[in-house]
Order: sequence, then C-alpha cells, then structure tokens
Amino acid sequence: MTERTDAAVRALERIGREDPRLCAFLEVWPERVRAEAAGGGGLPLAGMPFAVKGRAGIRAYAAGRLIGAGAVPVGSTSVPGPGTPWQTWGQGALGRTVNPWRADRTPGGSSAGAAVAVAAGLVDLATGGDGAGSVRIPAAWCGVFGLKTTNGLLPSPDRTGLASAGVLARSAAEAGAFVRHVLDVEVPVGPVGPVEAVYSVDLGFAEVDPEVAEVTGRAVRRLAAAGVVRLADGGCPLLDPREAWQTVRGGTVSPRGAEIRRANDAVLDALFARTPLLLTPTTPNRPHGHDGPGETYSTALTWAFNLSGHPAASVPAGFTADGCPVGLQLAAPRGADAALLAAAVAVERALPSVRL
Repeated sequence: MTERTDAAVRALERIGREDPRLCAFLEVWPERVRAEAAGGGGLPLAGMPFAVKGRAGIRAYAAGRLIGAGAVPVGSTSVPGPGTPWQTWGQGALGRTVNPWRADRTPGGSSAGAAVAVAAGLVDLATGGDGAGSVRIPAAWCGVFGLKTTNGLLPSPDRTGLASAGVLARSAAEAGAFVRHVLDVEVPVGPVGPVEAVYSVDLGFAEVDPEVAEVTGRAVRRLAAAGVVRLADGGCPLLDPREAWQTVRGGTVSPRGAEIRRANDAVLDALFARTPLLLTPTTPNRPHGHDGPGETYSTALTWAFNLSGHPAASVPAGFTADGCPVGLQLAAPRGADAALLAAAVAVERALPSVRL
C-alpha cells in the first residue's frame, strides 16, 4: 500500500471513529475510496482524500477537477436539514452536526459538515459553495481556512449569480491544491508583504459582538506589527446589503435593493482601485446554539461580496473567552484569487495556530 493509498484509507478510519460524535457526513464511500486510492499514480494529487459538500457535490466542477488530478472523494458532507429556517446549521446521516470546539454550538453553514470534517482532521480539504457566506461562516466558526472564489470564475448552478464555488482546508497553504488544480492558476510563493490593507470592523452598518471585534482587532494589530499588512486610512462604509441580497435571491429586485447594490459596488470598486486588501471580522457573532441565531444575521459581513463578486476568505483569528473560534475575513479585487490566497498564507503564518 502506497503512502497516498494509506492516507485515503486512514481518512476512512478517522471518519468511522469520529463521525458518530460529529455527524459531519451524509454518505461515506469506502468501496470507491479503496478502488480509486490505489490508482492515479503519477497524478499531482494522487490518493489525496477530500470531501464534497452535500449529495450533489460529487457532480460539481471543482470535485471533477480534483478527481482528475488524482484526489479521492471519501464522502458527502452535511448541509442544513429540511425545514430549517436558517442556514448556519447542519444535519448529517447520524444526527445534528456539532461544532468540534463546542458541541453545544452550531458549526455554521451551509457547508457545515465540510468545515467540521476539515477542523476535526477527518480530511485536509473539502469543497463548498458560498451564496451568502456558506463557506466563510463555517470556516470561521470551526477554526479553519475558507475561500469563496470570484463569482463567475467557475461554473455554478445558481442562476442568481450570488453563489460561487469554494474550498475549506486545514490551512490556506493546503488550499493551494484547490487553487492550482481547480482554478488552474499558480499561487505566488515567497514573502508577501507588507500588503496595504483597510480594516473595517463593521463595514459601516453591522452590529458586531464586542468580543469578536476585539479578537479580530487584535489579530489585525499583530499583522501590522509583523509587517504583513500596512494599514491604510479610511474605512469601507457600505449600506446594509440585506435587502439587495434578499431581492436578488427572490428573483425580483426592488428599486431600493438595486440602489444599495450600485452604491456598494461603487465603494468597493473605489477601495480596491487603491488598496488590494480589505479586512473585516468574518461574522458579527460567535457560533450560536442549535436553536438558531435569533435576530442576528450571521451573514451581515459576508453577503456583500456575493453581491459584488469579489473573492473573500476567512482565516482563523483567535478565540472568544468561551472557547469559540473567530474568523478574520480577507477580500480582494475580482479575479485576484491567487493573490488573496498568498496573502492569507502570510496572515496565517503571523497569527497563532488554531488546530484541534
């Protein structure tokens, strides 16, 4: 048995041992794993185990590209169950998906099981889809890296144009396999920085948990002190994109929604014309309980970039006092996905490691 084959089989063993507790998977494919892990010799990702989002994930473009490079899909991961009125939740085959850091909290969603599988070390990489924050939110709440690609860069079944393919990985560096083999671009190597960046704690409208704001603010100060970023003056005052996103998703754009979208696009285009990086908290809140988020929109700081199409990522920034991971969101100009990933790698190197 080769090292690559062994890696895929070990992933199956970890899933069998840990998933009864985590409920991250909808399906596991042991026969496929054993058959495919033995092949793929000479391919760049030969035998690398990965998970896909939901039962339809195996048919996604990203999964096909990874399989073509020799990677082995081990199973499909949980998404919100039927009738759930919020998307920051997951339902696996064995029960409710739990946050691996705190079982009484949700992992986020809708790429719920994907984030849990990565955070718990069941796989190193999982595919996801992000229409409002569905990769970045669970990445933030599970303490892993998550990337939403530039909208329209990859095929998507979402006719509204809001959803974009993404990836969750143990680190930004490990997400390089996705960028190289799915986006077919090389990630810059070597030192990155200082990168000029703007930090906005609330994008001008969001109500952010003070402790979440403190964790991300402390991370940004550390990045500046380490020479990873050079903070530029000015913020990023957007209009609350909720109405714009909801009307686009609903298929009938309101005049006010269209106005919000135009205004926010103008602000973001002007910002990225002079500054290559925008930093914010990924979510305004910490992981909520399994009974739902209440009045808070966990998407408040993420869905603006689904409307604008900019690539955005979440990098682990630290923890609140109650042991919940917090994510730092990085957004970049459209099409700058590889440069964004390179910046995320530099950011991760400068911040304390977050691993279970």
